[in-house]
Formats: sequence, C-alpha cells, structure tokens
Amino acid sequence: MSKNIVVGVTGGIAAYKTVEVVSRLKKMSYNVDVIMTKSAQEFVMPLTFQTLSKNKVVCDMFEKTNYYEVEHISLATKADAFLVCPATANIIGKVANGIADDFLSTTIMATKAPVIFALGMNTNMYENPIVQANIKKLKEYGYLFVDADEGFLACGTSGKGRLADTQTIIDSLEYALSKKDLQGKKVLVTAGPTTESIDPVRFITNHSSGKMGYEIAKAARLRGASVTLVSGKTNLSCPTGVNVVNVTSALEMKEEVIKHFDNSDIVIKAAAVADYRPKSVSDDKIKKTDENLSIELEKNPDILKELGQRKSNQILVGFCMETKDLIENAKKKLESKNLDFIVANNLKVEGAGFGTDTNVVSIIERNGNKTDYEKMSKFELANIILDKTLK
Repeated sequence: MSKNIVVGVTGGIAAYKTVEVVSRLKKMSYNVDVIMTKSAQEFVMPLTFQTLSKNKVVCDMFEKTNYYEVEHISLATKADAFLVCPATANIIGKVANGIADDFLSTTIMATKAPVIFALGMNTNMYENPIVQANIKKLKEYGYLFVDADEGFLACGTSGKGRLADTQTIIDSLEYALSKKDLQGKKVLVTAGPTTESIDPVRFITNHSSGKMGYEIAKAARLRGASVTLVSGKTNLSCPTGVNVVNVTSALEMKEEVIKHFDNSDIVIKAAAVADYRPKSVSDDKIKKTDENLSIELEKNPDILKELGQRKSNQILVGFCMETKDLIENAKKKLESKNLDFIVANNLKVEGAGFGTDTNVVSIIERNGNKTDYEKMSKFELANIILDKTLK
C-alpha cells in the first residue's frame, strides 16, 4: 500500500529544489500532498506542485471548500511522514515555540507522523544561536532533521545553509518511514569489484557494478542498523548514513573486512573479489613489443572462507554467480565457506547480470532449503536477504 507523504514548502529560494523532491517521490509511488506558505508562493507557483503531485495544493487556512472537512486535521492524520522542505528559520521558530498561525504550522502541530525538517537558509541565520537553540529543542522533542550543506548560497555568501541534495532528503524520509527491526545491530557489507595492478597503467578486474551490495547497505541502514560498507571502486553514491570504507585490491578488502568482522552481527559478502593477482607489479608501464606477453598470477586469499572459519555468533551470507551448474556450485560454496545461507544467480539469466538494477536468484540455506525468486529490484532482494538474517 502506498505511503502518504505531506510536503510543506516554505518561503526560501531553495523552494525550487522541492519540485524535484516531489517529482521523485511520485515516481517512487508515494502519494504526495503539498502545503505551501504564502511566502513559498512567491518562489514557486502552486500549479507546479499540483501538476506533479496530482493533488490539490493547500495554500490558505480559510480556503472555501464544497464539503465539510477540517483540512489541516485531515492531512495531519493522513500523513505517514511529514517533510518540511526547505525548512527556514521562520518555520523552525514557530514549531519550536508552539505557534500555529497558518496552514502549515497548524498541520505540523496536529500530526503524530514523523516530521523531517530539511534545513535551508542564509548562513548567518543558520548560525544564529536562537535558530540553533530551536533546532536543538525540536530534536529533543523527537523531530528529525536533514542538516544543511556547505557551499555558495543564492544570497551571495558561502557557508552552511544550502538545502541538502534530493537523494539525501529522500533517504532521510525513507529512514523515518522504515521499520527498525535491525536497531542496535551492526551490519558489515562488501560490494563492488577488486582491482589488481599489473603496472601503473593496467590492472585486472571484473564487471561488478557494486549495486547489489550498495542496496543491501542502504536497506540495512533504513531498518536501523549501524552499517559499514567495504567497497571496491564503483560509480555509485554513498548511501546516506552508511560508513563507507573504500578499497582497491583483494588484500586491502581482506584487511578492512577482518578489522570490522569481530564487532559485526551480520556479514554479507556481495563483493566480486578477484581470485588472482599478478605475482609481480611493474613500477613502470610495460611497453608493447612484437612478442607475446605472459603475466604470472598468484592466488588471492579466500576472504569468505577465512570469515567462515573465524565466525562465532555472526550471521554470514555469501553470493555465488555462475554461468552453469549454479545450484551444485552454490551448495559446495555454502558448505566449504561455513555460510548460514548463500544467494546464487546465473549470469546468463536476463535481469541477473552485472550492472543491472534487478536480480534473479535462488537462496539456499544450511538446512538445505532452497527458495527461487523471480526477477525483482536489487533493493527488494536486499530486504529479503535481511529478513532471512533475522530468522
């Protein structure tokens, strides 16, 4: 069932960025209602938000209607989450001091849904001790905040006060909406490829994009876990609230994983670690000649196997990607690495390859149970994996 998001837009220049936030939320299948203050309408037309949200935009506390409904109470009750974006010093001050003198502040006062303030204002206003005291006060009451970024502001100054980027705001909103069944748990995830240098120019790697591991890290964070993501080189953005440790080679990945392993409750190894590395790495670029080139390789350490030998109370999950004999190979890996369960997929199946946003997998448990899953998004699969760790 689609969640209901109420977005309150206030009178700051960053109001134009809220247009993108509402657009993204609708694409994610949320139902969005927008409330605009009088000042906000000086920056963005209500019609813009009405077109994007497909709902009437509320602007006036005493707007005439053809039906009886106390609208601010109706929206306050309807909301699963309430986002104020941008949250100016004015609205922060009103709510912190119990002032409800327009539709937005009145609805915020009436809602029991989580309220997230995405801060956006002039640097001097942001740093004003009164504003900071109001923010602190609201945090103590349980209100949530997306802190402002630093940078060049529309008023011509540079400093802290810029509205955070759209993805950070949406991640914070999703965090507020998510169940927290992993609260207090420490989750360690690996993702992406490792790369093994041949010389200063060339290296050996694989086609892993890191998307599966990043989606697992994001899902675990949304569910309340403290998440460390050990990642090879990818083009992906760091999930909000996740501690990302960047590595390059298999040896570096092993070092970081071992460092965090003992303090972890759940360990999910989604990285595609290179099995071999060049035995020697040239300090200079190897020049092309008419001769064939042979590179002697040596085996990299088996990180997953070592974790299986070291584990005590951790839940250890591995991945297996094959092009043939998938289930047979996955079962062997499950046993030899001492895993609790393994996620297996076939590279040749449509929607299950490297770089996709989807996956098609079978999950095999230690007791022999095998569950096959149809094509789904990697984020959906991430939550299935986390559900299994909780069992």
